[in-house]
Amino acid sequence: MKKMGKVAMFFLALLLIVPSALAAPDLSEQHTFYEEINYMMERDVITGYPDGTVRPDAVVTRAEAAIMIGRLKDLDGTQRETKFPDVTANQRASGYIASAEEAGYVSGFTDGTFRPYAAITRGDMAIIVDRLFSLGLTAQVDFTDVSQNMRAYEAISRILAGNITIGYPDNTYRPSASVTRGQFAAFLGRGLEPAFKNKAAIPASFMKDKTKTYIYQTPEGIERHSYANVPDRSGREYGFMWSVVSDIGTGEALYGEIETHRTFGLQFIPQDIYVLDLQYPVRLGDSFTDENNQVFTVTAVGQTVTTDYGTFEDVVEVTVNGYKHYYAEGHARIRVDNPQGDTVNQLIGME
Repeated sequence: MKKMGKVAMFFLALLLIVPSALAAPDLSEQHTFYEEINYMMERDVITGYPDGTVRPDAVVTRAEAAIMIGRLKDLDGTQRETKFPDVTANQRASGYIASAEEAGYVSGFTDGTFRPYAAITRGDMAIIVDRLFSLGLTAQVDFTDVSQNMRAYEAISRILAGNITIGYPDNTYRPSASVTRGQFAAFLGRGLEPAFKNKAAIPASFMKDKTKTYIYQTPEGIERHSYANVPDRSGREYGFMWSVVSDIGTGEALYGEIETHRTFGLQFIPQDIYVLDLQYPVRLGDSFTDENNQVFTVTAVGQTVTTDYGTFEDVVEVTVNGYKHYYAEGHARIRVDNPQGDTVNQLIGME
């Protein structure tokens, strides 16, 4: 048998000590962020430790965040001196910190330091994600612990509108809380892949599946609603959102679905018009008013409703100006009937 060369032995050793998510003893398939961590490990953004662990619940430091950002964006990680007095060339992450700062993905503090060993917070993470990805929509932020004078406010607004976060059930965002490796993977994964955005939803969400195309019969013809990364338009970055194409060639319409633990609605581009569809929890008899002072009233719950696509259970009926709008979990609005009882808009297919 031929002897194995030193280089080959070195790479074999790397394979033995750097685990995949599938082999990590501390990451089960039941972990909330198992798929996101596995996805980031496949992209070499997150790596395991020499002891074979992944440590999904370990807190991410600012230096570690810079390394993961650098790997994601293929930045130069060569160790070198930086502009920060507390990050020397001896710091393992110095190259990525310098590159990420130069690219505008991270920044230091007002005292000139970077604080590489401080934990990344959820406020920091919102700013990083906002800088990494094209997020064209903004949402009204009603988290009880987020105010407009906060540095991360605009970024939180955009990651909320971009279906990257919905906050916590108590309607907080917790901007000062630390971010774990699993949460970091989830934030990045949702910025990259629509399938992961589906997890940024309340239980029994009414938002549509972002991996599907929804087909509607409308007064303007057949419309196809697909979730896609929309190229820049008129100097504005849009990123992922719903694109509507009609068979009568009326041009493309764009909108985003925005959901929190309190509301579900649509944001239309480029008019920046927000339409409130539902308030949570959905309760029979509840009414709410949109920005145009239209009154929406929940007039039925638990309905069975049929469209040309199929039959839906547990449907919510909302009445506005005599029109009845029907909403089904995972499908948003499936049908609209006018005051005379005629169906004027309905879901007729999915792909």
